[in-house]
Amino acid sequence: MERRCLILLPWLAAAADTRPVIVAFGDSLTAGYGLDPGLSYPDFLQKRLDAQGYRYRVVNLGISGDTTSGGVSRLGSALALKPRIVILALGANDGLRGLPLSATRANLDRMIAEFRNHGAAVLLAGITLPRNYGPDYIKTFDAIYPDLAKKYRIPLMPFLLEGVATDARLMQPDRLHPTPEGTKKVAEAVFRHLRPLLKK
Repeated sequence: MERRCLILLPWLAAAADTRPVIVAFGDSLTAGYGLDPGLSYPDFLQKRLDAQGYRYRVVNLGISGDTTSGGVSRLGSALALKPRIVILALGANDGLRGLPLSATRANLDRMIAEFRNHGAAVLLAGITLPRNYGPDYIKTFDAIYPDLAKKYRIPLMPFLLEGVATDARLMQPDRLHPTPEGTKKVAEAVFRHLRPLLKK
């Protein structure tokens, strides 16, 4: 009986947390790839919100390697949390794999629409690709995010890694994922874009 109670305790703790939920919905950049637990940008965002007196609970739904089609398949689990706000940061892996950008756009469009239809505000976080992917492909890819932000009149963070990706000191050796210091800066940038959506 004691063991069963201990197993239930984490669920009971989550159930007792009535703060509005902010879902960080993304890929490895959200999950905190290559970092120890507690060092992802959603972790630092939670600390920033707490320090500023905002009573929200940040839930990290980042999965390394995820594409926009994977995001669509995970919509149900995200919507089950009844998020007040969603930080949507997917698409990088679509681009890196050279997937059809019409599908990337359609998947992001669907996710934004679904989250909004369920009452969540959406902050769309863009990303870009290495320059060797070719100017036409990159131009088409980059345009997806501002186009959708304009269509739905939602806030846009043009580049999730703004001020981080170009600083080798803030990036892991793969040059794709931030270090802990880098994720702190990502969290600060996300917070600035998120602030208009927050309520105390």
